Amino acid sequence: MTNILNIALIITSVGLILSVILQSKGAGLGGLTGADTGGVFTARRGIERVLFWVTIALSVVFFVLVIVIIILGK
Repeated sequence: MTNILNIALIITSVGLILSVILQSKGAGLGGLTGADTGGVFTARRGIERVLFWVTIALSVVFFVLVIVIIILGK
């Protein structure tokens, strides 16, 4: 049981890392010129919205898995 949870934790963490990297991939390009200071709110649409919610879901699953592993480890 613990092995399955550890494998699920690894898969979830890799997915979480990838979703965070994909979100920040386009954010840094406008900041090179200094024109985009990030002070303006932009609405998430399409794939950005889906990626945002996937990141939230993966983080919740990650923390639940960690808590379950800690509880079962005692």
